[in-house]
Amino acid sequence: MWIPPAVSAFFFLVVVVTLILTVVRIVPEYKRLVILRLGRVMGAKGPGIVIILPVIDQPVSADLRETYLEIPRQTCITKDNAPISIDFLIYSKVVEPVASVIQVRDYAGAAMGIATTTLRAVVGDIPLDDVLAKREQINQVLRTKLDEVTERWGVKVTSVEIREISPPKDVQESMNKQMAAERSRRAMVLEADGQKQADITVAEGQRQSAILKAEGAKQAAILEAEGHALALTKVFEAVKHVDAKTMSLQYLETLKALGTGASTKWVIPAELTNLLAPFAGMVKSSAKE
Repeated sequence: MWIPPAVSAFFFLVVVVTLILTVVRIVPEYKRLVILRLGRVMGAKGPGIVIILPVIDQPVSADLRETYLEIPRQTCITKDNAPISIDFLIYSKVVEPVASVIQVRDYAGAAMGIATTTLRAVVGDIPLDDVLAKREQINQVLRTKLDEVTERWGVKVTSVEIREISPPKDVQESMNKQMAAERSRRAMVLEADGQKQADITVAEGQRQSAILKAEGAKQAAILEAEGHALALTKVFEAVKHVDAKTMSLQYLETLKALGTGASTKWVIPAELTNLLAPFAGMVKSSAKE
């Protein structure tokens, strides 16, 4: 049977392209090809162009990018026998492509089984309050325990993140009541502290006011005393310059005022006779003349 040259060339080109696609593989940077040649591991190849022997070699792709595994909601029993539902995410990456292919058949399924059993074991050793309050600590414990298991698979668990923790309805209601009571207590404490601070401020203000008033009264008394002392000093200075005649005239004016009064008894100081002696002398001198 005669075949046209054009058809022969086309079929030859198709065979060559098929052979090239079968033999040559282009491996991206984030992947590796684990080559099994006649059933034996030849190692991980890539990135770039990798030559595959048809029929003899069996390539298995391993993705080196970090991936996440979503663990569905799991019901666990805490240390104080409280049921609680938890769902979380596991972030991991392949660090040894050969081990990830040889040591485990289904990494996702194996990791999910290990994660659920590890979660129940971890939560079973923690009371309910700590499960709700120490989420980050639980994440760290889960990551450490999972990484110990997956290390032999050539997989590194980089992070474990609990997404949601759902306690039972009755426990949730009790927690809500406890939170409401705690808020009320804090409000009362804050109100009491505020009243206390207000009372302290008022008392301090009153004390400062009393101190200022006392200081003012003290200064006023001092000024008044100084005024009286100054007045007495001036009077004393004036008295030193008053002679006996002036004093006698003052006594006579006083006697005159007493004479106009209704009293029938007078008390005359002894010093008056001495002060009136000059006037008596003046009268006698006038009489002699």
